[in-house]
Amino acid sequence: MQTAQTEKVRHYLLALQERICAALEAEDGRASFHEDSWLREEGGGGRSRVMAEGAVFEKAGINFSDVEGDQLPPSATATRPQLAGAPFRAMGVSLVVHPRNPHVPTTHMNVRFFYAQPEAGEPIWWFGGGFDLTPYYGQHEDAVHWHQTACAACQPFGQALYPRLKQICDTYFYLPHREEARGIGGIFFDDYTEGGFDQAFAFMQSVGDHFLPAYQPIVARRKDSAYTDAQRQFQLYRRGRYVEFNLVYDRGTLFGLQSKGRTESILMSLPPLVRWDYNYQPKPGSPEAELYECFLQPKDWADRGMKLET
Repeated sequence: MQTAQTEKVRHYLLALQERICAALEAEDGRASFHEDSWLREEGGGGRSRVMAEGAVFEKAGINFSDVEGDQLPPSATATRPQLAGAPFRAMGVSLVVHPRNPHVPTTHMNVRFFYAQPEAGEPIWWFGGGFDLTPYYGQHEDAVHWHQTACAACQPFGQALYPRLKQICDTYFYLPHREEARGIGGIFFDDYTEGGFDQAFAFMQSVGDHFLPAYQPIVARRKDSAYTDAQRQFQLYRRGRYVEFNLVYDRGTLFGLQSKGRTESILMSLPPLVRWDYNYQPKPGSPEAELYECFLQPKDWADRGMKLET
């Protein structure tokens, strides 16, 4: 892998972090991001930015990292035993946004690039990432917009790509111990090398570039909605599912901790406030029950929107 190619990826990721920070600050109107630059003892470092106690965003974190090491951690080699002990470089941008208003969904996005040099054979590289949405009070309009924008990100790379990556996302962002989805999904991909480096990099950029068009209109539409304390408490309860997924199942969290990354940056995705209630059951027919019955069941939201338009 040529240095010029990896530097192109790094340049894009740093610029993407800048763009998203500027857009979220403008949407919030009160708070700004605090930046920490950090170095990793084993090699590389990153730039973490966190917004706290904003008018719209209770907490938003967006992290750029570019780390390297002498050997990939177990989370990265579980399905690639040939890479055990291989030197690696991994870079990416990851973010999680926790809004204050329960009518504004939480969201997650990341785009990343891995490069490894096994002792025998050619270098191995791949791209990964995606974005998903976690509403507390579901809105059909928002779900359709989110998935149609995700579909648009995939469209230039083949008709079959969006359905495949949506299915992967629905499968990945699922809590087996709860037997429920984390949210309404989106797209998710890993080990992506299709079409060679330039084509695969172009797709990763398309995913990164479509995040703000997918999320910002939803925030603008919902951020001034009135809400009750009961709705706020339900939001805090549902945030518990986010914590459970990130600490038990999330590959990025596992990779970061196993590769001795910066703990504060890895765990910045966690919400500032959360609650767990014993054996909570939503009232039948309530908006809370609708979240479970409608929005946490995988649906072809993009296709539904197209049918509504015709």
